[in-house]
Amino acid sequence: MTSTNRQTIGGDVSDFELLPVSDGPPQGLTSILADHRGAVIVFWSAVCSHCRRYDDYLQQFSTRCPDLGLAVIGAREKEDTKVLGKAIADRSLQFPILHDADLRVARSWLVCQTPRAFLINADHKLLYRGAIDNFKYPKDPEFVPYLDNAIDDFLAGETVRRSETPGFGCPTESVYYHRS
Repeated sequence: MTSTNRQTIGGDVSDFELLPVSDGPPQGLTSILADHRGAVIVFWSAVCSHCRRYDDYLQQFSTRCPDLGLAVIGAREKEDTKVLGKAIADRSLQFPILHDADLRVARSWLVCQTPRAFLINADHKLLYRGAIDNFKYPKDPEFVPYLDNAIDDFLAGETVRRSETPGFGCPTESVYYHRS
């Protein structure tokens, strides 16, 4: 990230260290990238219905994309580890979830809504940011798997053809007011 807090495709993304929701040491971008060609970082919320739609996608991610690390970051205002832990238990989630309690990482990555996906290479360069897909179901003839297309391009050694898509979902912070 530059000092002007701009994020550009092909530019560096800021590193982070966050605590996992379940027990364990802090994990950061560097550890997520270890022994991988790149990583997918998804800013996520346990209570966002749009995020819930991607539970299976995220559950199967490491099997489908073993060359990529994955970090799902719980990033919603006032969503604590109790809420995240309940979602993990109730939905039998197996993917790694980190907690961005103060939204410091979400803000530094310019994330305003969940889900928001990022594909980066092993050198911390941003290759893709945006939606996982166009919110159509895979059997819909208009379905476009934005993130998977970007991953396919990257893993094939090609330039990512569509490096950015508009997001949709739930806000990470209240857009109306803050109450103490």
